[in-house]
Amino acid sequence: MDWSIQEVARLSGTTSRTLRHYDAIGLLRPTRVGSGGLRHYDRDALVRLQRILLLRELGVGLGAIAEALDAQGDERRALRTHLQWLHAEQERLARQAASVERTITALEKEEDIMAGDMLDGFDHTQYKDEVEERWGRDAYARGDAWWRGLSTEGQREWRARAEELGRDWIAAAEAGIDPAGDEAQALAARHAEWLGSIPGTPGSEHGRPTAEYLLGLGDMYVADPRFAANYGGVEGATFVRDTLRAYADREF
Repeated sequence: MDWSIQEVARLSGTTSRTLRHYDAIGLLRPTRVGSGGLRHYDRDALVRLQRILLLRELGVGLGAIAEALDAQGDERRALRTHLQWLHAEQERLARQAASVERTITALEKEEDIMAGDMLDGFDHTQYKDEVEERWGRDAYARGDAWWRGLSTEGQREWRARAEELGRDWIAAAEAGIDPAGDEAQALAARHAEWLGSIPGTPGSEHGRPTAEYLLGLGDMYVADPRFAANYGGVEGATFVRDTLRAYADREF
């Protein structure tokens, strides 16, 4: 039994273009190619795709994924390692969900709730020192006040917007498009608009960040693995940096 490229894309939440790119770089070959060039994938190919997607979630770049898959011949052992990470992430999300549920209950009953119970599983200040060092205390204070002022729904919508932007960056990087091309530059414009919507961002008073801020942020995406993970690893972060550089050259 096998599945067409369209079925695999739909089931995995990726795109046919990404799967074709994986084929082109030798990361995931189709099991067979049918009439009209339609790619098909069997169970073993889907197991490999599952491992690829799990490693992408960890922020590993495509080159490193290929090396990891070649080095880890025992698929069951590799998947057990992935499973351990997923259980840890599941526990973290469960703590966050329980925290939100406790807050909702306390609000509905007009009861007090301990701050530790309300914020269990969250750490929105983890970059405080870095932000203050790079862009000043006012930048962090304004951004923090803005975030705290958002409703729960507002915070959820903002996170969803950020995650969607991250997914689009990863897909564009994997597709190998030109950082200076129209498609990549449209992503850069969205990124700049997103950053400019955050009070405290240098240039936010004008609706978009300054060129210096964009360029510095792009370099930080590449240099810091925590940020690079949002864009699929160092390779994806490099694509974002190069695209932002081209955007800054064109717009400023």
